Amino acid sequence: MLRRSSPTGCFRPDAATNFQLMASSPSKEIYILGLTHQGKTFRPSDWAERLAGVMSQFRPGGPQPGSHLGYSPWCIPRSFGPVKCVIVHSDLRDYDVMAWDFCINFAKDNDLQTSDTPPVVPERPANP
Repeated sequence: MLRRSSPTGCFRPDAATNFQLMASSPSKEIYILGLTHQGKTFRPSDWAERLAGVMSQFRPGGPQPGSHLGYSPWCIPRSFGPVKCVIVHSDLRDYDVMAWDFCINFAKDNDLQTSDTPPVVPERPANP
């Protein structure tokens, strides 16, 4: 299980993250955050775009001419405030379990935080 860390809005593991449970999560999306479990920003800074680019061929209807020029709807890079993220949709697992495993193992191998809910971005303090 993951809990929110109130000071930063980041996710922190309560215990060792169980990626098997995440693979069978009832949520339709898994969020891979560009933060390690130690709270450090993952590098390189374009990791989310690179991962989503590799996954661009996995899409409804399979690869099409030019499909490498856009991201798959099942693996989308996003930013939540300063935190880079990749949203992996469970339809990817139904289409190609090895592609799903690649994304989940990428997070595991790089000690990245994951969640089945969108991360909360801390509010900016108002300027006095």
